[in-house]
Amino acid sequence: MAYEIAYKNSVTRDLKRLSKADARRILDQIEADLSRKPDRHPALSGSFAGLRRMRVGDFRIIFAIMDSTVLVLQIGHRRDVYTTAIES
Repeated sequence: MAYEIAYKNSVTRDLKRLSKADARRILDQIEADLSRKPDRHPALSGSFAGLRRMRVGDFRIIFAIMDSTVLVLQIGHRRDVYTTAIES
């Protein structure tokens, strides 16, 4: 089953903070991995319960699986991504 990838509007801002090479590498990984098997990535707990994370080097992608859509909520460096709140 192929999943559709959707991005929250704030992800654009997250990507602009990265170098072009890192942003391209992350987007390529998202399109390759999350469109096929998003449920293979670990689920989060605590205040992020119900969400999942994907690792690309030192960066983390926080996402949710909703039916046949994967919604990418946040992209950031591993030291910062869990401390910043995901706005609704």
